[in-house]
Amino acid sequence: MDMEFESDAGVVSESGSPVRQFTVMLPNRVGALASLVKLLRGSAIEVIGLSVQDSRDATMARLVLSDPETAEAIFCEKGIAHAVCQLVVICLKEAGPGLVQCLDILMTAETNVDFAYALLPGPDGKALLAMHVEDYDFATSVLNRSGFKLLYEEDLIR
Repeated sequence: MDMEFESDAGVVSESGSPVRQFTVMLPNRVGALASLVKLLRGSAIEVIGLSVQDSRDATMARLVLSDPETAEAIFCEKGIAHAVCQLVVICLKEAGPGLVQCLDILMTAETNVDFAYALLPGPDGKALLAMHVEDYDFATSVLNRSGFKLLYEEDLIR
């Protein structure tokens, strides 16, 4: 069983800190996302995962970043409104069967997946899936017990 302890970033399990996702609202105009990515790259922060949902007036960009601490400082310094949430990140051996098994396990455990998207391949080239779930602690426990390899923030920092 994972032991938990408090840190400045919140609850951390023995396995690692939850992966943080930033959600940033951008104006729906040409170059807005490119400007944000260039701002981050100026501080050597790389985008590891990206999901963009577009509407007529605004774009919601969900980002997993290589240096979340510095990124949050930049967002605060520049007055960029953002929200942060925890993601479960799973390393899949096989994209098709692995995804089905993962979703079946979460369904059997009666845990909702709010949204999901792929991350850029990990250091070993395997497929990575990021999911926002109803109950992070419960989902990670269920997936760990089922033999899935979960990645934590420390695993993604490059």
